Amino acid sequence: QVQLVESGGGLVQAGGSLRLSCAASGHTFSTCGMGWFRQATGKEREIVAALGWTDGSPYYADSVKGRFTISRDNAKNTVYLQMNSLKPEDTAVYYCAARTVYCSATYRPNPSAYGYWGQGTQVTVSS
Repeated sequence: QVQLVESGGGLVQAGGSLRLSCAASGHTFSTCGMGWFRQATGKEREIVAALGWTDGSPYYADSVKGRFTISRDNAKNTVYLQMNSLKPEDTAVYYCAARTVYCSATYRPNPSAYGYWGQGTQVTVSS
């Protein structure tokens, strides 16, 4: 089992920044990467960014490239999502997830590759 706890969400004005954190505990050795997804009201869950332990460069959705950065701190078992230049369309519940199946980099954007999910944290960007 892997437990994931997100934090750092909140309300911010357009153009502002937030940093989300995802603290992992439990059998983290069973994971092959982490991802951040988001789900806006009435929309499907979508990939935001993903990091694999052996993938090389991170994966980013086109909508966030150049604005968001995913990183990790191995010592703290924590993955971060730095979000800059936020837009109202970034408003959503953000989830971190641990990739445990389909560890090929090809599957980074696929929610089915992630076996554990956090509870989500709300990000609201006002215009």
